[in-house]
Amino acid sequence: MLSMKNVTVTFQDGQERLTALDNINFEAAPGHLTFILGESGSGKSTLLSAAAGLLTPDSGEVLVSGTPVSDKIRLEKIGMIFQQANLIGALSVRDQLLVTDHILGVTPRRERADELLCAVGLDGLGDRRMQQPSGGQRQRVGIARALMGDPALILADEPTAALDSERSHEIVSLLRTLVTERGMAGAFVTHDRSLISTEDRVVRVRDGRVTADEPARV
Repeated sequence: MLSMKNVTVTFQDGQERLTALDNINFEAAPGHLTFILGESGSGKSTLLSAAAGLLTPDSGEVLVSGTPVSDKIRLEKIGMIFQQANLIGALSVRDQLLVTDHILGVTPRRERADELLCAVGLDGLGDRRMQQPSGGQRQRVGIARALMGDPALILADEPTAALDSERSHEIVSLLRTLVTERGMAGAFVTHDRSLISTEDRVVRVRDGRVTADEPARV
């Protein structure tokens, strides 16, 4: 679902040009969650931004379902989950999801929103205001929102960083199940190796380069 080929990304830093990604190759296959490990500043979040089309590489190509990534592809094929849920306080839980339909320009799909809330363990909470759910529940809302467009690819940038260990493992287990059952590709940036299971694919980013796959260790 995601293929990055010979991708290089550089940034201007004063008089210098810094290389954030150095001719990398990376793939995330359907039905699997691929974990991306790396120290702060290694380039892993830049990799995710390039995969989402949020920045344009200096060279190389990024394909989602065989098509070059673009604003249209990001809207129709990619679901994003962030470290903070970035929810709108004035809206109900259900309306957080229906905003996606507004962006897509389709008639609000209340039934789909409720089906996804049920899928992430929030059945019956659609009418709640965002001041009420816990941190873990808010991230579940973010996951459901990312699924509203029926994406081929889910990109998660440290979505459990602000959660405790129990809630973090719940979120990862939920994502792993959803990716497997719905046949999506998933890429998950994290510092926490304890979240990784033996069935997961693991890569490491170091100094802007992706190393060989690592065996998952739990």
